Amino acid sequence: MQARPPSTPRKIFLIATEESGDRLGAALMKVLRQRLGDAVQFSGVGGRAMTSEGITPLFPIEELSIMGFAAVVKQLPKILRLIRRTADAVLADAPDMLVIIDSPDFTHRVARRVRARNPDIPIVDYVSPSVWAWRPGRARAMRGYVDHVLALLPFEPEEYRKLQGPPCSYVGHPLTEQFASLRPNAEEQKRRDAAPPVLLVLPGSRRSEIRHHLALFGAALGQLGKQKSFELVLPTMPHLEAMVREGIGSWPVVPRLAVGETEKRAAFRVARAALAKSGTVTLELALSGIPMVTAYRVGAAEAFILRRAIRVSSVILANLVIGSEVIPEFLQEDCTPERLAVALGEVLADTPERLRQLVAFGTMDAKMSTGDQPPSVRAADIVLATMSGRPG
Repeated sequence: MQARPPSTPRKIFLIATEESGDRLGAALMKVLRQRLGDAVQFSGVGGRAMTSEGITPLFPIEELSIMGFAAVVKQLPKILRLIRRTADAVLADAPDMLVIIDSPDFTHRVARRVRARNPDIPIVDYVSPSVWAWRPGRARAMRGYVDHVLALLPFEPEEYRKLQGPPCSYVGHPLTEQFASLRPNAEEQKRRDAAPPVLLVLPGSRRSEIRHHLALFGAALGQLGKQKSFELVLPTMPHLEAMVREGIGSWPVVPRLAVGETEKRAAFRVARAALAKSGTVTLELALSGIPMVTAYRVGAAEAFILRRAIRVSSVILANLVIGSEVIPEFLQEDCTPERLAVALGEVLADTPERLRQLVAFGTMDAKMSTGDQPPSVRAADIVLATMSGRPG
């Protein structure tokens, strides 16, 4: 890469195609701007948060809110077209750094195209793909197009070393910056301990997840309601509210909706237990100190593939951080209303199962600590070092 005149701003191209990645990208951009001031220009793909930090997105990220094997196959021509368009935009921009954020099925394809056509552009991958869970060969393959991986989970750097992947550093999970909004104050703790207990139900954050889980969860809660009284709260986001309201209309126990992030966090701070779809929310619940039961259903084709690919005994992130399978998970055919109702009864009451989870959750702060540096600052340090040709 040719030497850049000192007065020329650094150009950083970022790609995030989901809301969680969009938030990570925005926080990273904020720190990079604090470090570089006017000497940085951002471009790329992002959502509302990254747009507010100065990106004009190539396309709305909602175009890629696709989940499930069948859905992806149906939308494949569109996805491939957006991959080509994004890679071409990176190459035309010729940035000093490309940061790909999560969504590996999209972002890694872009990165491979960019590396093949312009190997001088350094590439950082913010959020490791789940190489520890399935397709471990991806880690070694990533050495060909990723210069550094920024990991959100503390066990991931060791996995990359074992799998001979690119350099990987634990920068911390953004949830570790949000304890105040996740954990109850004295008054909220009183409500958490009071009757009737608040029970959260979290069927997923994507439309396909909600379709797979809503009826199942409603049936399980109906069975539980015959034995126990509870106040049911379903956190969701504004763009999913109409779909969720329609889906819960026939539930035997109708939940109150907590719409938006603020209402969701308020519900977390008073909740005693939760029924959740497996995913990042399990980490959020564990850090909030909320015992849970987890479930996951996908389409038949995707289940067939995943059964043969998964190489860990648990897909629950909190279990993996803790190092023990303290949170029960019910997958596919094991995911029945009867089993979910029984397991939920265990975590709502004062039982050894509930206490076991709470004790395990108490170890997570130390395991996930990043000292006095927020994740976005640690991430920015590595991005800047990699951009300067001095890997962190």
